[in-house]
Amino acid sequence: MPKAPENLVLLGRLLFQAFPAVNRELMRWRHLAASSPEPELSQQALASLTFKKFHCQGGSVYATWPPRYRQQILQAIVALQTISDYLDNLCDRAGVLDEKAFRQLHLAFTDALRPGRAEHDYYASYPYRQDGGYLKALVRACRQALMVLPGYKIVQEEILYLADLYCHLQATKHIDITRRQERLQSWLEPLLGQIPAPIYWWELAAATGSTLGIFALIAVAAREELTAPEVTRLKNAYFPWIGGLHILLDYFIDQQEDREGGDLNFCAFYCDEEEAARRLQFFLEQSLEKAQNLPDPAFHLMVVRGLPALYLSDAKVAGQKQASTREAVLRAAGSFSQNLYLLCKTLRWVGVI
Repeated sequence: MPKAPENLVLLGRLLFQAFPAVNRELMRWRHLAASSPEPELSQQALASLTFKKFHCQGGSVYATWPPRYRQQILQAIVALQTISDYLDNLCDRAGVLDEKAFRQLHLAFTDALRPGRAEHDYYASYPYRQDGGYLKALVRACRQALMVLPGYKIVQEEILYLADLYCHLQATKHIDITRRQERLQSWLEPLLGQIPAPIYWWELAAATGSTLGIFALIAVAAREELTAPEVTRLKNAYFPWIGGLHILLDYFIDQQEDREGGDLNFCAFYCDEEEAARRLQFFLEQSLEKAQNLPDPAFHLMVVRGLPALYLSDAKVAGQKQASTREAVLRAAGSFSQNLYLLCKTLRWVGVI
């Protein structure tokens, strides 16, 4: 189990250094988003910055881990997560169902991770185009930060592997409701054989939707001495386990909201609440085991135990069945997670997250 003083140091850095830095970065992007000449693009950019801020806050924990290059890591993570959240809104909230447009938009995500490569016209197939340079500025900010990291070339291949999976998911899950499940299954089921333990196709889909593995690899790129086997082991811990836990928890708390909005929710594929609870605990157990065997296990264990605390503290977790699942998962995560859950409840109450 992680040592309490080490956890407290990391939490202190997160709350008093990373969170204020995230606010400064997002303020910069808010000013640019507000200047977009296309109202629809400006509205979606500002909405993502307002309502998905906690994604950047959560991701910023990876900027508290390495002793060097913290500012560059935070800049890259905030820029990349902001691209992710903005594009998610453009695919989900602007009344567009064009898969070709979604794939073109998501070239911004992969371009951000390829410093030195030519940029694309991200809005080429999208009905709205004039964003005042917002999306390209995000891409360039991420690239600029990544270029400084001494180990980035060593992690880049694994990062792009995860990024390609992420973009494929995003482009597919937002298409017409009558086609998306079949398309997702036909893509993901052949990949299940590569996973060392039996999981459902929708659990693999959830794992492809997490940016945490990318953030962990960006953070470890701050190290000057880094080996390919270390990078592979880190990627294999996050994909599918820690990333899968991350997104399954996200979908778990959004079930009612997604039912009402007609949105795809991977937790809805479970037979019942009891199976969902069992599978969440399975992903938690796998994540804890993999994190324990990584270099700097205390950090990764804190991340894993922090995920149930963060997501299950959301007020959207309602009703007796969801409350029962929440208690079971927090109990399985241990006392640190339970205490962090109380902290997250407090931070939500005072409006920090």
